[in-house]
Amino acid sequence: MSTDDSVEMDEADVDAFLDNGGTGVLSLSTDADEAPHTVPVSYGYDAETRTFYFRLSVGAKRSKPDLADHPVSFVVHREEDDRWRSVVANGRLEGVEESGIETETLDGLDRVEIPLVDIFDEPTRVVPFEFYRLVPDNLTGRAESPRGV
Repeated sequence: MSTDDSVEMDEADVDAFLDNGGTGVLSLSTDADEAPHTVPVSYGYDAETRTFYFRLSVGAKRSKPDLADHPVSFVVHREEDDRWRSVVANGRLEGVEESGIETETLDGLDRVEIPLVDIFDEPTRVVPFEFYRLVPDNLTGRAESPRGV
């Protein structure tokens, strides 16, 4: 597949594709000398504010300052109607407890659905989670061109 086989999605198409939540891949680079930390995650998406919400597991190796201090890329991709589509968001994660975003975040969380994806060795009820949001600096979507176009 070449880039000639794709078209840019407009904002309405991106919002419709992302719906109010699903799954994607989050990449976080914590050190220029190491490969990015890349994990499948579930997300909620608020089209009204074009904001992503994440419920991320945290532990001894990962803490909120680590997550919030580095650039991230988030990708959602899937095939629909026999055409591939993808959306890429770039920016920085923000902890939802940060001063000044609590009310806005609560409103946004009311409009999204974050599916619970179980990829853990332990029951999810004992996995520590924290909520983050991503207000993208850059949000782009591409879709495979319709056949014959």
